[in-house]
Amino acid sequence: MSFLSIRNAVKDYTSDGVPVRALHGVSLDVEPGQLVALVGRSGCGKSTLLNLAGAMDFPTQGEVHVGGVLTSTLDDAGLTRLRRSKIGFVFQSFQLMPTLTVVENVELPLMLAGKSDVRRVALNKLREMEMEEFAARMPFQLSGGQMQRVAIARALVHSPGLLLADEPTGNLDSTTGDRILELLRSLTAQHGTAIVMATHSAEAASIADVVVKMRDGRVESSECRTSPSFIA
Repeated sequence: MSFLSIRNAVKDYTSDGVPVRALHGVSLDVEPGQLVALVGRSGCGKSTLLNLAGAMDFPTQGEVHVGGVLTSTLDDAGLTRLRRSKIGFVFQSFQLMPTLTVVENVELPLMLAGKSDVRRVALNKLREMEMEEFAARMPFQLSGGQMQRVAIARALVHSPGLLLADEPTGNLDSTTGDRILELLRSLTAQHGTAIVMATHSAEAASIADVVVKMRDGRVESSECRTSPSFIA
């Protein structure tokens, strides 16, 4: 069963009073343990589709289901609970809080959700990302690859079923980027995380189970390369 299901999504915006259609009836299904890469030029609709998948925006027409929940039926409180429990976000620019230590950055989603024992859980997740020894450091004391590992730890600390990654290797050198891709690939096999990754990188797309090529707000092609590696 798909953890993320997008059905015939249309998204319209208005720019300077002129209607603009960003998505033209796009459908996408992502199963637990499956990594899907969205590829295409800037402006093709990748980020818009990620925003719909993350319940940060809603389709003008069509439906988005995350973990069996229809996002358009939720109020603000329900959307917040959905994001905090079922969805993790990783960004190209890391978006770590500069005034918090590494471990405090990872603790933050748990604290916002009112969880207890947050330090232990955060340290366990940092250990999984091989970043526990850097727990007391500030973000400016880390390399780009280390910051991305912390960002991934933060995105996964609440054990979401869906991870959305927007150009996760865009600010990294090729060697560091390859390590981050290996880490993302391992998450699907070890934890059954469903991952949707928007990328310009052919190397990043090469690790995906499914490659969805987008153009002008439409799915141009969808290539299934492998089956999900996770077995519940």
